[in-house]
Amino acid sequence: MIGDIVETKQCQLKDPMDLFHSGQVVKICAPMVRYSKLAFRTLVRKYSCDLCYTPMIVAADFVRSAKARDSEFTTNKGDHPLIVQFAAKEAQVLCDAAHIVCPFADGIDLNCGCPQRWAMSEGYGACLINKPELVRDMVRHVRNQIDNPRFSVSIKIRIHEDLKRTVDLCQKAEATGVSWITVHGRSVEERHQPVHYDAIKIIKQSMSIPIVANGDIKTLKDAENVHHLTGADGIMVARGLLANPAMFAGYEETPLKCIQDWVDIALEHGTPFTCFHHHLMYMMERITSKQEKKVFNVLSSTSAVLDYLNDHYGV
Repeated sequence: MIGDIVETKQCQLKDPMDLFHSGQVVKICAPMVRYSKLAFRTLVRKYSCDLCYTPMIVAADFVRSAKARDSEFTTNKGDHPLIVQFAAKEAQVLCDAAHIVCPFADGIDLNCGCPQRWAMSEGYGACLINKPELVRDMVRHVRNQIDNPRFSVSIKIRIHEDLKRTVDLCQKAEATGVSWITVHGRSVEERHQPVHYDAIKIIKQSMSIPIVANGDIKTLKDAENVHHLTGADGIMVARGLLANPAMFAGYEETPLKCIQDWVDIALEHGTPFTCFHHHLMYMMERITSKQEKKVFNVLSSTSAVLDYLNDHYGV
């Protein structure tokens, strides 16, 4: 990590807010556990992704452990603009984590949307949408303690059953100086139910800071539709980008060039085999038959995968 980070010190950090002032819808790669790491961020940036998030990092572990910092956060000079997403429940711990990444990233995001049981039982993630004062306190602390005014502080939330509570949460965060808010248009209990884009629209109409829409966006056409439905300033995509890292560039399915780029980037970055292979399984889901999947998905070495891609696709 250190070599990468030293290199980053020479680069010009960017102001993510410039993206929201560009007049274009901002195309964003979501924080994804295990997946939105440096190699994958490098790939999607080649295909018209404007802004990338790291996977969610538990701030307390990150502050306490050099080992956690080395494994959880790697970047380089091309990896910008970059948002580091933290799970936190104490203002000073979030500030300490923000101080560590501030020289190497363009902003931090507080996760207020993760619905997983472990996160909520620890006081992280989506349970924070029911603690607007705590969210406000955490945002305020980071704003007061980080000297760089261009360093963004954002939050990612889910919605309440009673939308008035969500609007209240967002307005309190806005008053404290949050840069933008990403809204996943489902409640904590909802998993695969339709996304409430109407709720995102109401939140957008109630705020003057940028709002990013998230949830069930699989193609560039979906992104355009959601922008028109909600008025959102940005579109954040997770699984849609896993399945097709080139979707923001307008490709309907993963082009072979993108698969080749992933192989090159992953090998260059020393991506562990399981991660390298899983990304390819997602990327090739739509372009392989059931029979091909049976063979490809059980390959167990990088060389076997490279041989397969060469034999079947000339990659």
